[in-house]
Formats: sequence, structure tokens, C-alpha cells
Amino acid sequence: MSWAASERYRVRQAPAGLALVQELINTRAIKKYAPDLLADQEAAERWLTGAAGEWARIHGLDSPDCALSPSDPRELRDLRESFERLITKAPAAGTDPGVGATPRPDAGATSRLLSDRGVAVRLAPDEQGQVRLLPVGRGLGWLESALWSETLLAQRAGTWPRLKICRNGECGSAFYDTSRNNSGVWHDVRICGNAANLRASRQRKRIRAAAEAAPDSDGNGNGGGKDEGASAD
Repeated sequence: MSWAASERYRVRQAPAGLALVQELINTRAIKKYAPDLLADQEAAERWLTGAAGEWARIHGLDSPDCALSPSDPRELRDLRESFERLITKAPAAGTDPGVGATPRPDAGATSRLLSDRGVAVRLAPDEQGQVRLLPVGRGLGWLESALWSETLLAQRAGTWPRLKICRNGECGSAFYDTSRNNSGVWHDVRICGNAANLRASRQRKRIRAAAEAAPDSDGNGNGGGKDEGASAD
């Protein structure tokens, strides 16, 4: 088993169970590159079976029942959007959104999307006597329980801020930032970073060209330069 959604985008993988949150976000489609893995019941159930199985393998637990109802894919896509907004509601410290950045929703928009019905978890000791948060339920309910449990654990461990969404608006894949100062904004600087820098460079050139072609106050199209007949005094 593997994190199939994330692997297709070749992103840096989040550690342990946090990879489940990353995996959900990476089920989204990227135009002309990969389809939405939550598009319908069959595709969503296939994805969830694989993701839940990988999560269970990492934690040494049995795989849950991953059966979904016909309406569950819509719920899954809403849940995905909730986590996208949760991750992107504030830029990482010391970073600049830059060209092509994914819009940052305000806190109110995020709160309205997040589930208000709550989820159930089970607390149980492991073989070493350490209390663990264990998701409960089946299908969509199990996934919600697992996602919020892993989010809480990642926030407590300090790894949550390193889970990011690529600032290239045409990409948007979730990646784990391994930079020393947590300043990464692209899932791959050679792909999305270079593309954004190229767009920014072209935009600056267009602005300069427009400014140089603009007529001066006398209507001359010399970009506001000196009149050749002007006195040197």
C-alpha cells in the first residue's frame, strides 16, 4: 500500500500519520495532469481503502471498513476543502505570497467550512502504556476521526506548520516543508518556483514596456524623457 494521491505529484511526504491529511488534499485534480480521486463513489472508495490501509499499516492497526454511500464523495470533497483552508488560512512566518499565490481565506470563511458536528475518538494505552488517540467509525466517519486526530497530534508536535499547499495557483499540491527555517512555498522550486518567477519577470517587462511607450505630459511618446531641444541650463 502507499499514499497514491501524493505520490502521483512527487511531493515531499509528511511524516507518520500527518501524511493522511496531505493525502486527502492531494486527491484534488490538477488541470491537464491528474483527475480528482473523489469524483464519484467508486473512485473515492478505492482511494479511501488505500489511504486507510496505509495509515493502519503505519500505526500497526487493522484497516477500517471503508464503504461509502453515494452521497459521501460530496462530503469528502467538502472535507478536503475544509483542510485546504485550514492549512492556508495564514502564510508561514517570514514568507511572501508572491505571484501565483493561492488566495488566503479569512478566519470566518475557514470556520464556516469546518465541520461543526464534531468527531469521536477513542483513548487507549499501547503496549508501552502510552495513551493513543484512535479514530472510530467506518467510511467517512472514520476518516474525519483520523484526520482531526492527526491534526491535533501534529499541532502538539510542532509539525503542522510544515504541511503546506504549493503557492502556484495552477498546482496547489500539498507538500511537507523540510527547509531549516520553514520558508518553502513551492512543492518543487524547479517546477512551480521557476514557472512563477518567469511569469513575474514577464509581467515586470510588460510594465516597463508600457511605461516607456506612454506619452509624456506634452503628448510626446518618449516616455517622459527630456525634449531634445530643451536648454541645458
